[in-house]
Amino acid sequence: MLTPDELREIEHELSHYAQPQAATIEALKIVQKHRGWVSDEAVADIATALNSTPATVDAVASFYNLIYRKPVGRHVIHVCDSVSCWIMGQTRLSELLKARLGIDYGQTTPDGRFTLLPICCLGTCDRAPAMLIGSDTHRDLESVDAARLDALLERYP
Repeated sequence: MLTPDELREIEHELSHYAQPQAATIEALKIVQKHRGWVSDEAVADIATALNSTPATVDAVASFYNLIYRKPVGRHVIHVCDSVSCWIMGQTRLSELLKARLGIDYGQTTPDGRFTLLPICCLGTCDRAPAMLIGSDTHRDLESVDAARLDALLERYP
């Protein structure tokens, strides 16, 4: 069941659209902001609020790679795996992150602090490789080392 705050925020978003279904992404983002991820039950509740179907809402949620359909850590790290980032050292960055965090892609650290995920593009090809932590984009990570990465990760308790 959607909380009163979630419903209020979704209703506010609905005022911006002629068709309720047009607010699907915003509704998903609202629920995720409050809960950290979007469960199957929340998808059904969003569908009801938007006069849509759970299948339609789920299709949007599964297409949009910044909507999480399973629990994630407090901070999600998206590592860009585009060709530009790959050429500029994404593999090294990924391996360093995996070693420092002790997890692989799709996993969350045991303390629930970080989830590590690939992302197809962050739009910063001119300053590759890049990663996104929460809403913060970090670029020019070609020569990142363990100490610099540790300092960066410490910003996210």
